[in-house]
Amino acid sequence: MNYRKLGKTGLQVSEVGYGAWGISGKQWIGAQDDESLRALNRAIDLGLNFIDTALAYGDGHSERLVGQVVRERDEEIFVASKVPPKNGIWPAPSGLNPEDVFPGDYVRECTEKSLKNLGLETIDVQQFHVWQDEWVGEGSWLEAVEDLKSEGKIRSFGVSINDHQPANAIKLIQSGVVDTAQVIYNVFDQSPEDELLPVCEEHGIGVIVRVPFDEGALTGAVTPETTFDEDDFRSGYFRGDRKQQVQDRVRASVGDLGISEDEIAAVALRYILSNPAVSTVIPGMRSMRNVERNMAVADGEGLAEEQVQKLKAHRWDRNFYVQ
Repeated sequence: MNYRKLGKTGLQVSEVGYGAWGISGKQWIGAQDDESLRALNRAIDLGLNFIDTALAYGDGHSERLVGQVVRERDEEIFVASKVPPKNGIWPAPSGLNPEDVFPGDYVRECTEKSLKNLGLETIDVQQFHVWQDEWVGEGSWLEAVEDLKSEGKIRSFGVSINDHQPANAIKLIQSGVVDTAQVIYNVFDQSPEDELLPVCEEHGIGVIVRVPFDEGALTGAVTPETTFDEDDFRSGYFRGDRKQQVQDRVRASVGDLGISEDEIAAVALRYILSNPAVSTVIPGMRSMRNVERNMAVADGEGLAEEQVQKLKAHRWDRNFYVQ
């Protein structure tokens, strides 16, 4: 296992971490707690020491599972969580008053709920689950964050940047009040490379990468024949002809690289880890097979520069979260 600095937080985190949305029991049909716990423990056995969860994941269910595992293990494991927007709007549109989204008393209330769910005294990285850069210098959220830090309830503060809006945290980063930034970044969505990642590297911000497989598209497992339960959010994400679009794009990528579709998931992770601004990438891993496949990539070996350059041509600017 290779470890990287999480910006200026002082934490050394596994370059492949664990995204715990998929074990929440909601929106991901088929999640079974026993299997999820086995997968999470196996990842830790293989050297993983960073887990990303959120209060909103299954109304705290994900946090409770994560906390159970962390408390049972002897290893030092770092936990990141998130404060959901009080108004319940994902992603955060512009024009909102930050007091309607992250008022200081609400930030504290949610943090204390997360600590209770986790059964821990400190959250290593507490994040806002949405963000708008126009909130910099506005509202009571920053005072609450600073108080929680001084009380030892959180170690560092970050934001989970709105889907496909990587530049929407640059002002915050430049303000110096944030420690980490979580962002969608993958072979298809390369937009963080334009502005965000260079700014994070310049300011020593830890970068947590989510959605490395584009919700499964970059594993090669999504085909026109793939079906999802109607309660599974992917049934909307891959609606209409999107599954055919995905298959065509994946086949073009593997064709350029001269690899099989079975290899695309590992290549997709290595593409992300080839960027020096990235601290950790957090795929969801509910099965032992996926844990072992993904953890094998966390060996400090990036992607060959020739392959990186070939994948640059497969950038695909679109937003499947929009229905």
